Amino acid sequence: MTRRAAALRSFQRRLLAWYRVHQRPLPWRRTRDPYKILVSEIMLQQTQVDRVAPKYHEFLRRYPTITALAQAKTTELRRVWYPLGYNVRPLRLRKIAQRTLREHQGRIPNSYDGLLAMDGIGRYTAGAVLSFAFKKDAPILDTNVVRLLSRYFGIRGEPKRGRTQRTLWRLAEGVIPRGKGHVINQAMMDFGATVCTARVPRCPTCTLRRTCRSYPIDGSTQKAAPRRLRAR
Repeated sequence: MTRRAAALRSFQRRLLAWYRVHQRPLPWRRTRDPYKILVSEIMLQQTQVDRVAPKYHEFLRRYPTITALAQAKTTELRRVWYPLGYNVRPLRLRKIAQRTLREHQGRIPNSYDGLLAMDGIGRYTAGAVLSFAFKKDAPILDTNVVRLLSRYFGIRGEPKRGRTQRTLWRLAEGVIPRGKGHVINQAMMDFGATVCTARVPRCPTCTLRRTCRSYPIDGSTQKAAPRRLRAR
């Protein structure tokens, strides 16, 4: 087994073990309803989890089905969405609901092509819906996942551009154990949000530290000390 393969196996095993104990009890994780998961994913775009959770419940009380959302009035829709910001998002959600009723018999598509054809759904959101609603092994890359993968595998460069972005998408797909995409994707997001944080990451107690290419990270400078990859 190569060092990289050993590091990958260690990443999967340790991360999933950590997640079984430390997963966040987020409300959208209690459902497999594609509509509810899509609502949560659109709300979470550029918005923190603690702001989304209460609004998620309110939104679904008012618009419990795709049909209810498709018929929503603009003024009321914006009022229910407030104060999440980026107010084009609820209008895009309504368009998605309308198109779903018109072209997909009221069912959220379960394919990349079907989801990406919808206004406001990009590769990340499509992957999240496929993973969390349909339990497909679809990769995702949000800010937390990008940070975690970049640090652990020692990826340098601008994550939103060219070769680096392609490398990260390949990694996001490659770290998924067969049949466990919905679990490890959530685990990576939680780990990035609570342990491998942007500022002052919890490196001394990190379960991944033995095989992390960036351990230890200086919290004051965010620079990793150079080190060789060790398998464990």
